[in-house]
Amino acid sequence: MGMGFIDIGAERLETLHIAPERRGRTVVFLHEGLGSVAAWRDFPATLCDRLGAPGLVYSRRGHGRSSSATSARQPDYLHHEAHDVLPGLLAAFGLAAPLLVGHSDGGSIALLYAAREALDKTGRTADELDKAPAAIAVMAPHVMVEEVTLDGIRAARSAWDAGGPRGRLQSSLGELHDDATGVFLGWNDTWLAPGFSHWNIEREIERITCPVLAIQGQDDQYGTMEQLDRIARAVSGRCRLLKLPGCGHAPHRDQPAVVIDAIAQLYGEIA
Repeated sequence: MGMGFIDIGAERLETLHIAPERRGRTVVFLHEGLGSVAAWRDFPATLCDRLGAPGLVYSRRGHGRSSSATSARQPDYLHHEAHDVLPGLLAAFGLAAPLLVGHSDGGSIALLYAAREALDKTGRTADELDKAPAAIAVMAPHVMVEEVTLDGIRAARSAWDAGGPRGRLQSSLGELHDDATGVFLGWNDTWLAPGFSHWNIEREIERITCPVLAIQGQDDQYGTMEQLDRIARAVSGRCRLLKLPGCGHAPHRDQPAVVIDAIAQLYGEIA
C-alpha cells in the first residue's frame, strides 16, 4: 500500500493506493461527512484483498491530511465533489470504469457522479465513456433530507458543544484530521442550515443506468429505509437493496462480513 498526495486543481489530497500492481477493476472509496483515509480503518484493504482488486482511498479537501478548506462549505458541496474533484482524481490515476464504494456523504457523491456520467453520452469517445463507473455500492446514502437526519446531526452538535477541549468526539476526530473543528463544523453547519432542508437529488439519479447496491442499517440514527426505497424507485438500472437489522450508520463497521460478501457479489458481476 502506498500513502501519498496528489494535486487536483487547487486541492492537495491525501491518498492511499492499495495494491496498484493488481489486475482488475479499481475500487474507489468515498468517505462520510466526518471521514478520511484513516477513518475507514482496515475496511478498504480487507475488501480489496477479498476481491483481489486494487483500491484507491482519499481524503476530501479539509479532511484527514489533505489541504485545508479555504472557504465556508457551500450547499452544493456534494455536487462539487462529484462533478469537479472526483473526475480529476480518477483521471490523474488513469482509472477507467471503477467500482465506487461510498459511505453516507460518500454514497451521495457516488450517486451524483454516476448520474453525471450517464448524462448525454452522445459524441463522447470510447475513452470518455470509460469514466462512467461500472457499478456503485453505497452505504447509508442520502438522496433527501429527513427529520431523523437532522435530529442525529443536532445530537452530534450537542455532544460536540458539551465535550469541551478534552471531549470524546473532539479527541476521536483530532486523531483523524489536521483540522477536526473545521471538519465537524463544516459538516454540521451545512446540514443544519435552513436552506439545506430542501436538498434533494432524486431527479438527478434517475439517469443512473449502472448496477447499484444500496445498504443501510435499520438502526441508522441518520436516516430511514426511505432513502434506499427512493433510490430503488429512481434509478434506471438494476438496483439491489440490503437492509440490515441490528446495524447503525456504518454498515462496514457494524457488519463487515455481510457488507463485504454483498460487494464481492457485485464486483463479480462486473469483473
